[in-house]
Amino acid sequence: MSRSRGRVLIVDDNVELVGTLQAVLSRIAPGGDARAEATRLEVITASRGEEALAIARSQGFDVAIVDVKLPDTSGVDLIRPLRAASPFGEVVLITGFASVDAAIGALRSGAFAFILKSFRPEELISTVDQAMTKVRLKRDREELERRYRALIQLTDVLAVAADVDNRVSLFNRKAAHLSGVPAAIALGQDFIERFIPESDRLRAMEAFAVARTGDRASEVETGLVTSGEAHVSSSGESGTSPRRIRWHLSSARKGLEAGLVYAVGIDVTARRILEKRAADAEALSTMGTLAMNLAHEVRNPLNAAVLQLHLLERHLGKLQIDAETHASLRKRTEIVGAEIGRLNRLLTEFLDLARPRGIAHELVHVGSLVEDVLALERDTAASAGVSIERDLGADGCVAIGDREKLKQVVINLVVNALEAMKAGGVLRARVACDAGKVVVTIEDSGVGIEPALLSDVFEPFFTTKEGGTGLGLSIVRKIVDQHGGHVRIESQRGRGTRVTVAIPARRSGTKETGGADDSGVSDREA
Repeated sequence: MSRSRGRVLIVDDNVELVGTLQAVLSRIAPGGDARAEATRLEVITASRGEEALAIARSQGFDVAIVDVKLPDTSGVDLIRPLRAASPFGEVVLITGFASVDAAIGALRSGAFAFILKSFRPEELISTVDQAMTKVRLKRDREELERRYRALIQLTDVLAVAADVDNRVSLFNRKAAHLSGVPAAIALGQDFIERFIPESDRLRAMEAFAVARTGDRASEVETGLVTSGEAHVSSSGESGTSPRRIRWHLSSARKGLEAGLVYAVGIDVTARRILEKRAADAEALSTMGTLAMNLAHEVRNPLNAAVLQLHLLERHLGKLQIDAETHASLRKRTEIVGAEIGRLNRLLTEFLDLARPRGIAHELVHVGSLVEDVLALERDTAASAGVSIERDLGADGCVAIGDREKLKQVVINLVVNALEAMKAGGVLRARVACDAGKVVVTIEDSGVGIEPALLSDVFEPFFTTKEGGTGLGLSIVRKIVDQHGGHVRIESQRGRGTRVTVAIPARRSGTKETGGADDSGVSDREA
């Protein structure tokens, strides 16, 4: 800590010399400004090494003037303990007998200067003034470094430094928070190998190489490997991609930090999610226009095909053919009927996903809604050997939304869970209220999803099921987004999948009406 007054410690058992030194030094101010009365040097004295160390530990000093020969120790041997007790202090040795070797030894031990007795006052004052200047510079540097460290730690961007071997030498609090790796553990690790996903490593290495040339700063966007990604499969909120960081790189080319690359990272994950949402919305808008134009044309031939198939089945019953041929033809008509039904379902889901349509705003008892869906799927679960466990909470878990659309969300999630447990298992359904949200969790003990596929499961037409349309989870996300909520999926291959949906809960004081508020306006939107 810097002081308004410099402090000089005189360590000598010669009372007369100490008095002289004290008189000379007490008349000057640090920096040689004799007029600065408020900043005159504070001079304290000690006659023995042990006493000097006690003063240094309790009060500190800026400059210590130490006689080489003391009653209890050597002044040279006192240099290191004194500097350890007051790290910013400097030690000036004085002696009446000295050789070149003694002077060199003293300087190697950390002395600032070596002065022979019978020195002139001006010589001592100049030496002390130079030592005080060095002390002030060291204190100023420490203060700047303290502020720099505080700035680096408190900033809301990632700050990382890597040496010539890409080993981490700086890892600030934001970087530790987002990666889940404490700075103490990150230090010394290969930054690119440990924190950059394999798919981005080549581009990251090229950007670091460009930065090290010093010709220009470089930029690169990469993912960030977190501590959880090493042992837990990825999870996403509303199908989000892994965390993305935009790095700005520059290097130090001189001094002790030469070769270091400083990487300042901005978390652009939310921005990329919004950009993707905007692109999805534009695609869905285009899809909706296309769907509305084609729906009529597609539905007409489908209906005609269904009608002709029924007529064909009637004629089959009248044909005089053997049983084996009749069964074979019947089987083929069933296949055609099933495929037409699948096309019809695909068209319906496609329209549901693409059609811009509002939602109702009514009070929905979510626990009762989930119970209704579980009752609807009870027989299907029993036939597949799936047991159902419930924790549906109290009736107090009431959401604001569209009951039919929310029911569709739960049906899609329960059906997906049952289809993942064809060999039996456990389906767990839970409803809870948490921080203004109603949280619905549907968990299965089925086959799970590969970690690499988790970021794609909410994409339209993406499916891992044979014969699946790939629209179920896209519809789930769309409905949840319409309700101002979010959906999160976690999965581990061979151990099952958990889907969590959170939607706004009823606010305190909201009336449960038949669909209209006090103004007479219906709660349902067009």
